[in-house]
Amino acid sequence: MSTYRHNIPETGKPRIVIIGGGFGGLNFLKRLRNNDYQVVLFDRYNYHTFQPLLYQVATAGLEPDSVAGPLRKMIRKKDDWHFRMLRVDRVDPEQQEIHTAAGRLHYDYLVIATGSKMNYFNNASIARNAYPLKQVTHALDLRHTIFQQFERLEILARKKGKIRENLNFVVVGAGPTGVEICGALAELKKHVLPKDYPELDIGCMHIYLVEGLGQVLPAMSEASGKKAQQYLERFGVKVILNCMTESYDGKTVQLSNGEKITANTLVWAAGVQPNLPRGIPADYTGKSGLRVNIYNQVSNADGKSILENIFAIGDAAFLQTEKYEQGLPGLAPVAIQQGKHLAKNMIRAARGKSLKPFHYVNKGVMATIGRNKAVADLPMNIRFSGLAGWTTWMLVHLLYLVGFRNKTIVFTNWFWNYVTYDRGIRLIIRPSPKSRDLISRELMNEMKTDNE
Repeated sequence: MSTYRHNIPETGKPRIVIIGGGFGGLNFLKRLRNNDYQVVLFDRYNYHTFQPLLYQVATAGLEPDSVAGPLRKMIRKKDDWHFRMLRVDRVDPEQQEIHTAAGRLHYDYLVIATGSKMNYFNNASIARNAYPLKQVTHALDLRHTIFQQFERLEILARKKGKIRENLNFVVVGAGPTGVEICGALAELKKHVLPKDYPELDIGCMHIYLVEGLGQVLPAMSEASGKKAQQYLERFGVKVILNCMTESYDGKTVQLSNGEKITANTLVWAAGVQPNLPRGIPADYTGKSGLRVNIYNQVSNADGKSILENIFAIGDAAFLQTEKYEQGLPGLAPVAIQQGKHLAKNMIRAARGKSLKPFHYVNKGVMATIGRNKAVADLPMNIRFSGLAGWTTWMLVHLLYLVGFRNKTIVFTNWFWNYVTYDRGIRLIIRPSPKSRDLISRELMNEMKTDNE
């Protein structure tokens, strides 16, 4: 039997296997309201992560459980729906099976919603030493590292030259994640760190934003990019455009313009790539994911060969249209819309009706830089910034958060932070693996120098 060790009961209903509980997979589940299928969800974590707010977890604005929700809660009210916390290693389209560490499982329909992973562009030194921001664990590692830096420097406060070097933070990639983490670090510098560490000269803390293209927020309009850059520079962030990051050894950032920046912390927000299971033939893979047709079915380049019972959505899918010749953007709204539309199509299929084509509706792009500062590009060339953009950004993100509890906690934290200018979650629960050895080594070197 193909179901061994997964403990999935046999059923007379068609089985839908979903790989990934991100925005696409979650919205597929939420909209699939009928009981015509047995549904099995696989994910390597048992929770959904609201990735747009991870930067706030990293900068002590939110706790991780306020941006995550248990996947089992999403399926527990449905009959014959199941969750397994397993990574899907391979797909076998011919046998209609997925392979995990627990064995094989047959599917009638497969939904690949595996999202994306960090892309370091084959740069081994950056992959080894930089801090990504894609998962809850990444955000916690970065948060612990940020505050460990200042705890260490409080001990070494008399070493003025060293303090200046170690208070540099470099963020690579000026997309929404990079811009938002820079703004959050700048607010920490202005409102929180001087009170927590009065013995340190926080004015020596420098934040660098490095972007390979010629504009901040390159996916947004030029006007919004310029406005965001103005906000960042007012915060004291040094913006470096048209410059690539060549290497980072954990201490020194080497830039393509010849500049070197000494920094113990480099945040990598410069790119992602599809996180695909093995087994789908290369003919069905496009520039940035599995090629799909207008029904989100996996297909080859000319559309003549279609894997009719395998669907891909979100960052795992590459859908070309006349308007988006390079494929749909890797944004949460794309995955959300694809997930909802595919669920409607599966309901139609269960009723013997034909599938409807998917059409992406661009509802706009936004990014926040800090308190009362954000930029928004909406359809029909509507753009706004400042307080209006910031308020809109908050409302949209609250709307898309999973669960009333999370919405309430996030709103409460935002209100508290706004009124008090404070970040209440500055806890170092565990040392970050990447910084633990560095901190111990530096403290030992300082003690050795003193003894000599």
